[in-house]
Amino acid sequence: MGQDIKLTASDGFKLGAYRADPTTKPKGAIVVIQEIFGVNHHIRHVCDRIAAEGYVAVAPSIFDRVEPGFTSGYSPEEIAVARKFVANPDWPAMLRDTQAAIDAVKDVGPVGIIGFCLGGSVAYAAATKLSGLKAAVGYYGGAIVRFADDKPQVPAQLHFGEKDSGIPLGDVETIRAKRPEVEIFVYPGAQHGFSCDERPSFDKASADLAWPRAMGFFAQHLT
Repeated sequence: MGQDIKLTASDGFKLGAYRADPTTKPKGAIVVIQEIFGVNHHIRHVCDRIAAEGYVAVAPSIFDRVEPGFTSGYSPEEIAVARKFVANPDWPAMLRDTQAAIDAVKDVGPVGIIGFCLGGSVAYAAATKLSGLKAAVGYYGGAIVRFADDKPQVPAQLHFGEKDSGIPLGDVETIRAKRPEVEIFVYPGAQHGFSCDERPSFDKASADLAWPRAMGFFAQHLT
């Protein structure tokens, strides 16, 4: 359904991306921001699912500045390698590359953004700092609590797992207290990565609740 494309950021950097288009006239576009595992099989599948919902989906390779074309699976060894990308993340660079993705699809119609893991944090930051968005959804973004003093410029929805070992419920409550306008869902018993069916932490019940909530949110705001 999709294809590999190139994007150009505002500083001239060229990065890869995966784009999936619906078979009918698009309702809008959604930028998909990766986990620490690159624009891998899972993220491409997310793009394909979004295209099936009627939106153009584009996932920028936001690690291309560090290691072009990096993708990874979910074994303990692969996770250990992927963590190097977030040891000292370059947030401004990732946001420049995210803006390039937004700009690449803004001619389609209203643009939303969704991100997972690291991408959940990027999606939230994008909602506070970037232009051209109408809505933002973040799944289990661990850095969101650090950005919670920044108010999103567009409607935002966040999803967290109750048993996420990397995101204490105290962090979720801090976000909720600072950002009462943001819609927040916590999934009982769910761990980090609960929406990815390629991870051991996949929780089908939670994933099946979160996805229609996210898609319904976009349907409401991408008009």
